[in-house]
Amino acid sequence: QVHVVESGGGLVQPGGSLRLSCTASGSIFSINFMGWYRQAPGKERELVATITSDGITNYADSVKGRFTISAHNAGNTIFLQMHNLKPEDTADYYCKAQGLYYSDIDEIDHLEAWGQGTLVTVSS
Repeated sequence: QVHVVESGGGLVQPGGSLRLSCTASGSIFSINFMGWYRQAPGKERELVATITSDGITNYADSVKGRFTISAHNAGNTIFLQMHNLKPEDTADYYCKAQGLYYSDIDEIDHLEAWGQGTLVTVSS
């Protein structure tokens, strides 16, 4: 079993900053991709930023230059540093992990796991 847990959300004023963290743990064989997604009320979930095990990053156009995704050297943990936050950044932020995990003692299967989300509210 694999668990993905996010933290770091909260209330911040426009122009402020927040740092989100996400850790994947459990019966993990390897992680090759992790990412942040967000879902605002009444809207579909959208990609925010992703990072591969090789360190290749990808950002939504709406956050380029304001958000930075990074990974802990030990792996399985990523961060999202958010600057110059805007009211339209308000959303539940979800972390996704992809890779391989031990589905049984001698079995390895594809992994795609989501966290429960952390709420970011940008408001004065």
